Amino acid sequence: MEQTFQALGGILFKAIPTVIFLLFLFVFLKSMLFGPLERVMKQREEATEGARKKAQDAFRRAEQKAAEYETTLREARLEVYREEEEFRRRWSSEQAEHVSGARARAESMIAEARQGIAAEVESAKAALREDSVKLAEQIARAVLAGRGR
Repeated sequence: MEQTFQALGGILFKAIPTVIFLLFLFVFLKSMLFGPLERVMKQREEATEGARKKAQDAFRRAEQKAAEYETTLREARLEVYREEEEFRRRWSSEQAEHVSGARARAESMIAEARQGIAAEVESAKAALREDSVKLAEQIARAVLAGRGR
């Protein structure tokens, strides 16, 4: 058994340079390869995450602006509709005023025409009375003149 321990001790003694070399290789790779690689990966992840956050913020701002644009557009449309309705109301009232003015003028013209016609009828009646009186006198003269013969 002692020989086994001595053989084992010899193997361990011979393995010391290999273990030291492996430890040196581990420290060297950790400091020269994995450390910088880990830093680069961390920077890359931070940059990617930052870009993702910036993109999400930009998307949110774009959605907000689109909503504001829609609101503004809706309000502008409503304002245009209100103005159109006000214009229609004014136009309708102006048309009603024009129609009522034209109706008043037409009724005035009709009243004047009726008065003119009534005056003409009266003058025609007066002329007919005068003519009928003259005719009656002529007829009476003619009848009387015919009896006297």
